[in-house]
Amino acid sequence: MRQSRNRTGIRAGVYLFTLIVLIYVIVFMGTPYVVYQPGAASEVAPMIKVENEDGDEAGTFMMTTVSASYANVALLIYSALNPNAEIARKAERLGNQSEDEYAATQVYYMSSSQSNAVEAAYKAAGIPYRDVTDYLFVFSVPGETGHKQLQPGDKILVVDGQQVANPEELSKLLSTRKVGDEVAVSLERKGKKLTEDVTLVEIKDSGKKAVRPGLGVVIGAIQKVKASEPGREVSFTDTDVGGPSAGLMFTMEIYNRLTKGDLTKGYRVAGTGTIDPKGEVGPIGGVQFKIVAAERKGAEIFFVPVKNFEEAKAKADKIGAKMKLVPVSTLDQAIQYMKKLPVKP
Repeated sequence: MRQSRNRTGIRAGVYLFTLIVLIYVIVFMGTPYVVYQPGAASEVAPMIKVENEDGDEAGTFMMTTVSASYANVALLIYSALNPNAEIARKAERLGNQSEDEYAATQVYYMSSSQSNAVEAAYKAAGIPYRDVTDYLFVFSVPGETGHKQLQPGDKILVVDGQQVANPEELSKLLSTRKVGDEVAVSLERKGKKLTEDVTLVEIKDSGKKAVRPGLGVVIGAIQKVKASEPGREVSFTDTDVGGPSAGLMFTMEIYNRLTKGDLTKGYRVAGTGTIDPKGEVGPIGGVQFKIVAAERKGAEIFFVPVKNFEEAKAKADKIGAKMKLVPVSTLDQAIQYMKKLPVKP
């Protein structure tokens, strides 16, 4: 009787252990894959603030996104059965970057996209402006030096008591110091401001024999576009979205609020596409997922870069999308299309 109970207890223990292992493997263990799916079609109006705006907007402009998830086994199984999901190797997404470095790069692309959108909208609306450097942005921290002090995604605000406008000014400032010296770096990390004492390391520029002291990070300057006349400033709220593909829709929203009248004409307008300061619309990735996201949100019009049109149309036809696909290569083409539309009853 006691042996029977012992065997039952052992079997129960084995079953429980097996169950725990299965749960860990299926839910918690990572895989070398990433899953792409339709993301969101989000109204851009709440993301943007415009001084003295014309707030007349009966419809809405929406940006579209792709959901990218580092996959566990459960997600891989689900994605294999989902016609709107695609599985890719994580290495293809990250390249030679870490996950943190990739995320930081996407944040940089979004910031650049927002600046380009403001500049393109100012140009289209005939509002004078100027470019200023907002802060320095950390892309990556190569090697081991500085890992505890600086991280990908940090915003560098002040170095050694001085504001620095660009990487060249930072190099000039640090040239008066020596390798091994410590400098105070005021920065912003994930919305919190802090100061770190960073030990300067040896930097050797490509093609040069001489070395110089530096922070040991890869940085870039974040530009901000400011109106030259008062009361016309544009700013953005923080978003969890990265990448440059919302540029066109940001620009449409900003232009609409800088000018009189309602460019939406009462329609639900989604779209995608990069934007440059001249108003040129560039191609993006994952348009097939964005078509699904826009259709789910009831978009009636979808602006798509010319180079993405065929792929977008194929997906729209496959899912029976009712929205109108409008290929564009410039901001002006998108604006003129909306201006010619009748107001929605």
